[in-house]
Amino acid sequence: MLYWFFVKGLGPIAWKRMDPTPEGLENIPREGGGIIAANHLAVIDDALLPMTCPRMIHFMGKAEYFEGKGIKGKIKKWFFTSVGVFPVDRSGGSKSLGALEHAREIIEEGHLFGIHVEGTRSPDGRLYKGHTGAARLALETGCPIIPTAIIGSRELQMPGQVIPNKGHSRVIYGKPIEVEKVPSEAVTHDMLRELTDRVVREIQKLSGQEYVDEYAQVVKAQIKAEKEAREAAQTARTEEGNEFANE
Repeated sequence: MLYWFFVKGLGPIAWKRMDPTPEGLENIPREGGGIIAANHLAVIDDALLPMTCPRMIHFMGKAEYFEGKGIKGKIKKWFFTSVGVFPVDRSGGSKSLGALEHAREIIEEGHLFGIHVEGTRSPDGRLYKGHTGAARLALETGCPIIPTAIIGSRELQMPGQVIPNKGHSRVIYGKPIEVEKVPSEAVTHDMLRELTDRVVREIQKLSGQEYVDEYAQVVKAQIKAEKEAREAAQTARTEEGNEFANE
């Protein structure tokens, strides 16, 4: 109920600001489980998908959203839980398996599950290598994957920006990729990689983004390390200059 309250009640306000044009709505299954697999350019992507999709979409959310203390933490946990978001530990490995299991239950119950295949926001607007979580869920449940391209959200909300600019955006839902169910023990890495790369290629066709064959997290870490190195070098030069001036 709260999900639709925000989508229908507050959605018109956001709609006027972000002006999303939905395309390919006929590609969204009218019933049954499915995976909305999208690119990720800005925080507002997680609003643009529910605003444009005629069916409720369940999402994963950072575990930190559910771990806050006090009244504020409880309110935040209640809010995210009420709008269909459930926690995931993004450190990976076994810590992420619980979230994937919950996502599988959601799909098997006949609902839509939304995921950003890059795993994090693009650091520069390009499309990055996809993670295999969506492919595993599709293979283990036999549900279709709907490749989805979000266009224009980065221009509305650049990294670090809280309130988005007023402008236009598009959400394009591509033709479903039908997936045959495979026993979990029979799913191989090659199967996961092949299906994931296929989904990313379809997203690229829809979005027109340049593709980078590297994980976005790796590039973000490199950018951060380079920035810290430059700042350290600048600090060292400043200190050397101060020492020279005091001699």
